[in-house]
Amino acid sequence: MSSKTSLISSSIKVGITIGDPSGIGPAVILKALNELKGFADFTVVGDNWVLSRLPKAQKFIRHSGGVPEESKVKFEDLNNVARRRFSFGKIRAEYGRASIEYLDFALGLLKQKQIDCLVTAPISKEAINLAGFNYSGHTEYFIRKTGVSDAVMMLLNDKLRFSLVTRHLALSKVVSNLNRRKLYNNILITFGALRKVFGIKNPRIVVCGVNPHASDNGLIGREENAIIKPCLREIRKVVKAGIEGPLPSDIAISRAASGLYDCVVAIYHDQALIPLKLTSAESGINLTLGLPFIRTSPLHGTAFDIANDPNLADPSSLIAAVRLAVKCALNLKRA
Repeated sequence: MSSKTSLISSSIKVGITIGDPSGIGPAVILKALNELKGFADFTVVGDNWVLSRLPKAQKFIRHSGGVPEESKVKFEDLNNVARRRFSFGKIRAEYGRASIEYLDFALGLLKQKQIDCLVTAPISKEAINLAGFNYSGHTEYFIRKTGVSDAVMMLLNDKLRFSLVTRHLALSKVVSNLNRRKLYNNILITFGALRKVFGIKNPRIVVCGVNPHASDNGLIGREENAIIKPCLREIRKVVKAGIEGPLPSDIAISRAASGLYDCVVAIYHDQALIPLKLTSAESGINLTLGLPFIRTSPLHGTAFDIANDPNLADPSSLIAAVRLAVKCALNLKRA
């Protein structure tokens, strides 16, 4: 990273929530901060004591919970994890509640303009629901809390971008939740974000079909002819160029990987996740479009199975999420 790039990015204030305190989030955050020294001003929201249990944690935090000794990192210690029976790798309601409290606090920092963007370490959907918070993930939480009418989950790595029409739904419910309005809003939000957040002047978007071979003109399912094609005809009246489809997902994704498209609109979750994990899992990022601020997260989950061994924690995805958040925040400031 050049000194000029470092100087520009360091003007951005990045908030990071530690996610589920029993998950891999604390470990990957400490490793990521070690790699990102001087890249930006960081505010980490979590529990100081939890991070102090990790090896070499004292390089970043003092027992007082104050400003770290290295890099520009401030720690907001909510002190909300019980010490008595804490251990990494456990799914518990109290940890789900703590992870939501970190998000609530971070929203306050955003509102007060103490941070410019937010990077969230993974939460456990099971743990937050055990705690009584009925969200299927970060995206749904932020939609509810910010009051936006709609938001889009964009999943990307250094080779592909995907915008998801449906998110965390059972496959059996995808078709019943697919409609013209949802698809229309998804494409419009995605198109606007590619221009404003990514700085792409003339975005090229391709929409996947939901059925094999994009239904072969109605021979294998009706959704392409009944929902997707009419929606695309309507949206092309607003967005004159750059919207193609519906194409079979294998064709759409392979063409996007070759650089023909800037983003693929995926109808369901695994239509995006499988190619992302196959092509470059370590650079994978989740970016929420349509919010009044930039929010990113790593593409992996809480990794409870390895959370008690921080040596196994790979910070690559979180580092990529931080770098993208800063880039997008800078683009918004310039817009």
